[in-house]
Amino acid sequence: MGRHSDPVPEPGIRSRREARRAERRSAGTPRRRRALIAGGVAALLVATGGALWAGGVIAPPASPAAAEGCPERRAIVVVADPSIADAARQTAERLNADAEACLAAEVVAQDSADTAAALAAGSFTGDAWIPDSSVWVARLGALAQSFGRQAPVLDSQGSVAVSPVVLATPSATVDALPVEPSWAAVRDRTLTALLPDPEASAASLAALSAVQAVSAPEEPRQLAAAMLALGRVIPASADAAISSAAAGSVVVMSESEVARHNRDRPAQLLVANYPADGTVVLDYPFVRVPAAAGSGSADAIAAAHAETASGIVDFEAALRAESAPLLHAGLRRPDGSGTITTSGVSAELPFPDTVLETALAADSLGAGQLELLRQWGVMTLRSRMLAVIDVSGSMADPAGDGLRRIDLFQRAAGGALAQFSGEVQLGVWVFSTARDGERDWEELAPIAPLADAGHTAQVMGVVASLPDRLGGATGLYDTTLAAVDRVREGYDPKKMNSVLLITDGRNEDESGLGLDQLLSQLAERQDPERPVPVIMVGFGPDTDLEAMQRIAEVTGGAAYSATKPEDLGIVLVDALSQRACRPDCG
Repeated sequence: MGRHSDPVPEPGIRSRREARRAERRSAGTPRRRRALIAGGVAALLVATGGALWAGGVIAPPASPAAAEGCPERRAIVVVADPSIADAARQTAERLNADAEACLAAEVVAQDSADTAAALAAGSFTGDAWIPDSSVWVARLGALAQSFGRQAPVLDSQGSVAVSPVVLATPSATVDALPVEPSWAAVRDRTLTALLPDPEASAASLAALSAVQAVSAPEEPRQLAAAMLALGRVIPASADAAISSAAAGSVVVMSESEVARHNRDRPAQLLVANYPADGTVVLDYPFVRVPAAAGSGSADAIAAAHAETASGIVDFEAALRAESAPLLHAGLRRPDGSGTITTSGVSAELPFPDTVLETALAADSLGAGQLELLRQWGVMTLRSRMLAVIDVSGSMADPAGDGLRRIDLFQRAAGGALAQFSGEVQLGVWVFSTARDGERDWEELAPIAPLADAGHTAQVMGVVASLPDRLGGATGLYDTTLAAVDRVREGYDPKKMNSVLLITDGRNEDESGLGLDQLLSQLAERQDPERPVPVIMVGFGPDTDLEAMQRIAEVTGGAAYSATKPEDLGIVLVDALSQRACRPDCG
């Protein structure tokens, strides 16, 4: 999604982002997850993409000298998410020092995303895996398919620890929070939340699940609007989010991430706020990875596999039995019990009356999370857009409550602009008839990044000046063709290049193009490699919806109509929420 660089993949293997895209395409139509309310601790099902882990990075540890009564130690490698790796290492050190255990265990820390991709690509060489979410296991089928491989057969033994997702705040600014932290407050944008990239953070995707759970299924705009707001700034990591957190805002993190931060940086203490309407919980399953066939005689291979398997069983049992290392790492027991003594987090888990839980059906894990990621990708797609605004005389017509059509548009446009990130490039034209000599359109702001404060101020100034620019008839068709040509001139293949045209009427320029001429020229200009969809938004009773739909269809765009002008704000959210799925938004 362009927020941070991915590692260079091994030759012949796709990059992290390509793997994510292919995985989403191969997953088919996802099933809607149902949100449940339940008491007690539930394992959050979290998914995100992963970078490749080059084969050979992890190698089995060399067996140390045989201890008395232990002719040969069983060598195993456990790959663990960094948040639990230290606790797992303490277990390994104790077992390795125990002559009766006869074990040579090595724990390697690796992000769950990277390990999942390594398993899917066939380059994993460990014996067990402890990710920070069960859904990584469920997603391997679709991820492996994106690599042209079959999913590996794994043996998940259930959770060894859990960590709830919290809304963290620097201790110095905790009193500046405007409302009680909750997922509903994040949904309604009354609480500003920084969301580290959900494609790299389990806690962030968990937060999207939580916002979805508290959103009304019959009101999809709630989740869409929340994603737009959360996507304005997307830090690459929790550390980056903490560094940029302003007073009165929160950072989505797991409880264990807060504890780890506070242990490492006590001078920059964070406070874990537990959402008032419940939360979702990351689980840490212990996953046994069956060994490959290997080489040598069948009996020798079978004996080696049996030794490794027994070592893994012993390691898992010891890890489950030793809760102190897990608690020190800021993790709780699978049932949510345990006392954490790290500053900034609650000693005992302060669960509210409810805990948000997602459906546990194994066949829906990957699909549900892929659907959330797909939605997120649509809502946060970095756009290069030309907004084309009707300023014909009819925009001064009354629209109710003492407001004119142009007044309602100004309100809606201001709300939409506020939701764009700085990475969006936006330009503004206005149109009527004969605005600039014989031309029906007038450029008021070039297409440029909103990250430029001066450009953003220029765009907002244009919106504020619209009432003073009204006049003329509606020169719709000539303007549409010119706008498509302008966007194509500076085409950026890394962005969604589009025209957003807002009008309250129908074409009235009798000396310009007719509809059939416009459609013919748009069709001639179509380039599948450089698409420029036209998103038509009409409001008021005078729009020509049929013509708008035909224009949208030939460009791969979409047409929206606000029958009542006051619905324009809702229609703009709809248009923005589907801008990446043309022409088949479903």
